Amino acid sequence: EHYKDELISDLKKNQGVKEVSIYTQGDGWFDLCRGPHVQSTGQIKAFKVMSLAGAYWRGDEKRQQLQRIYATAFGDKKELEQHLHRLEEAKKRDHRKLGKELGLFMFHQSSPGAPFFTGKGTVVYTELVNYIRSIYNKVGYDEVITPQIFNTDLFKTSGHYQNYAENMYFTKVPAEGEQESGMKPMNCPSHCLMFANERHSYRELPIRMADFGRLHRFERSGVMHGLTRVRTFCQDDAHIFCREDQMHKELNDFMAMAKQVYTTLGMPDFKVLIATRPEKRLGTDETWDKAEGALFEAMKNLGIPYEISPGDGAFYGGPKVEIHFVDAIGRSWQLGTVQVDYMMPQAFELEYTGEDNAPHRPVMLHRAILGSLERFIGIYIEHCAGHFPTWMAPRQVTILNVTDRQNDYCQEILGLLKAKGVRADWDNRSEKLGYKIREAQLQKLPYMLIIGDQEVEKRTVSVRLKNGTQLSGLAMEEFVNTLTKEISERSL
Repeated sequence: EHYKDELISDLKKNQGVKEVSIYTQGDGWFDLCRGPHVQSTGQIKAFKVMSLAGAYWRGDEKRQQLQRIYATAFGDKKELEQHLHRLEEAKKRDHRKLGKELGLFMFHQSSPGAPFFTGKGTVVYTELVNYIRSIYNKVGYDEVITPQIFNTDLFKTSGHYQNYAENMYFTKVPAEGEQESGMKPMNCPSHCLMFANERHSYRELPIRMADFGRLHRFERSGVMHGLTRVRTFCQDDAHIFCREDQMHKELNDFMAMAKQVYTTLGMPDFKVLIATRPEKRLGTDETWDKAEGALFEAMKNLGIPYEISPGDGAFYGGPKVEIHFVDAIGRSWQLGTVQVDYMMPQAFELEYTGEDNAPHRPVMLHRAILGSLERFIGIYIEHCAGHFPTWMAPRQVTILNVTDRQNDYCQEILGLLKAKGVRADWDNRSEKLGYKIREAQLQKLPYMLIIGDQEVEKRTVSVRLKNGTQLSGLAMEEFVNTLTKEISERSL
């Protein structure tokens, strides 16, 4: 056909292509394609046309308009049905849709790619941070606070200026003699400065620095996607400076911590990948061999099965372990990482005094469990379909009275719950009970307390769960004790 003939002519003229591949199917049908194709259309057991759209030839509105067909194919009908079901579920669970319905966050053209978290969304955000902090307190991390903007000399030392500048934000300050500065895209260079600020003995190691500082990375508008791809975010970021003989234990402790966090959050299904050296990187092959070998050995000793992700290591540091979480509808998301880095300590000339009283270079481990909190919240909303566990829910309890006769008792219950630190409210509108229940269900609230005349008389509560189950006649004290225990233990 003449369209493909035009493409072949352009490939020859503009790119110097001398050979092209043609695929044939059956008698007389052939197509220009890079391939591969199935050997026979008989191998396609199930397919479905998903949508049709008009498209101008080669994107030129002055040329012919063609019909574009979007379709999908699978080995059997069951696989196709499963795929279609996942697509429908993904639409229902889309965090952009649920985030708006639940009033969690917004975006504005005044700051593209930068989410605004509402009061409700900030509760979710803060609860996640507090949970990670509670673990840090138990396992020996020191939380630090570092600046947002640095002279670019820092990023030249770390290698970000040479290798990551297209993803950074820069500015020049006239009052500082046009000194070029950049907003930090990562915390690791500033943590190196903090380590270098003091002298360290081998006895002090490992030193673990945690940082929830805000980061900025330039993302092109075409790749931004709700919370999962933004230009400003925070991470549950930490860096561990340790001796080589401590590295295995630190890797082991990190994997144990990650498993604990994912289990608490109801995310137990994950797999591990080891990302190896990228083509564009800092450091020598010998250093990369050493770093990759350390990760392979650690995962082997821990008995953790893993796959190789070739070329996906960090250019500035080294190879890394990636933890890929499989969500409720079978999609895989990269979350946690731990990276072995010999290069950055060398670039910043970091040292500690060893047992032999001589200077030694520490190993630096870059690690995160949730990764970007913004991205994690987007993924988590879709995983749980907006049904947050009670401890994380923006509103944990809503009180629904049947008539005004219960107002005093409802006010008493609300005061008791708030005194216990429960995020509760009272829907005292003059609406029918069924309407109030429906609204609370749409907001995916964990608990609804239904208060009628009987509950007032007996000083009890009727508890309606978000799945519709109702428990009648519970003593108020019993309910509060059960609820606060659930929240404090971060139960699912």
